[in-house]
Amino acid sequence: MHETLTVARKEFRDSLRNRWILAITVVLTLFALGLAYFGAATAGQVGFVSLDTTIVSLASLAIYIIPLIALLLAYHSVVGEEEQGTLLLLLSYPLTHLQLLGGKFLGHAAALAVSTIAGFGLAGIVIAALSSDFSALDLWSSLGWFILTSVLLGWVFIAIAYLISTLVSEKSRAAGLALIVWFLFVLVFDLGLLGLLVASDGAVSSELFPYLLLLNPTDVFRLANLAGFEATQAYSGLVSIASARLFQPALLAGILLIWVIVPFSVAAWLFHKRIS
Repeated sequence: MHETLTVARKEFRDSLRNRWILAITVVLTLFALGLAYFGAATAGQVGFVSLDTTIVSLASLAIYIIPLIALLLAYHSVVGEEEQGTLLLLLSYPLTHLQLLGGKFLGHAAALAVSTIAGFGLAGIVIAALSSDFSALDLWSSLGWFILTSVLLGWVFIAIAYLISTLVSEKSRAAGLALIVWFLFVLVFDLGLLGLLVASDGAVSSELFPYLLLLNPTDVFRLANLAGFEATQAYSGLVSIASARLFQPALLAGILLIWVIVPFSVAAWLFHKRIS
C-alpha cells in the first residue's frame, strides 16, 4: 500500500506542477457560475432563480465537461509513459504492476476530486451569497450530492481513460479514441436510445427502458441528480422516463462505483499482459 500511495503522490504533484488542478478549478467555477446564473434565460429570467434550475444547469455542465476533463487528464497514463521511455524505468522499481497502475489512478483521481470539489464549492459559495430564493441547507444538501456524484463521474472516465491507454500503442491514437468515447457516451448514446424508441414503435417496454440508461454512466449521473426533482424532469430528457422510485441515491452511487471498478480492473489485466 505504501508503494501505491508513493506513486499516487507523484502523480498528484505532477498535476499541481502542470497547473492541471488550478486550471480545472477555474474552468469549473466560471462555467458553473455562468450556467447557473443564465440557466433560466430561455424562460426570460436571469439569476439564481430556483434550486431546481440551478441543479439542472450545473448537471448539464458536468455531463459535458467532467468526462472530457477526466479523459484528457489520464488518456496518456500508460501509452504516454511508454512512448517517453519512462515506463521501463518505473517498472524497475520494487512495484507490482497493480501498485503502479493503482497509484497512478489514485493520483489522477485525487487531482480531479480536489478540482471538482473546489470548483463547484466556490461556485456554491457565490450562489449562496447572491441568492435568497432558497435556504443554505437545501442548497448545500443538493450541491453536496451533486459534487459527490460529479467526482464519481470523473473517476469513471479516468478509469475508461486508463483502459484506452492500455489498449493502444500510440499516444495520438489514445487521444483520438478518448474523444470518440466522450462523443459516444455524452452525445450519441441518448440519441441511439431515442431512435430505438421511435423505431420499435413502443416495443421497448417502460420497465426495460430505465435499465438501458444504466449502460451509460452519464445517464446514471443524470438519474442521480435530476430524477428526484419533480420540477427538473421537463429538462432532463430521456431520464424523465425513468421513475425516481426505481433508483435510490445509494444505489445510483453504487452503480457509478461499479463503472469505476470494471474498466479499471480490465485495464489492470491488460496492463499486466502488456508488460509481462
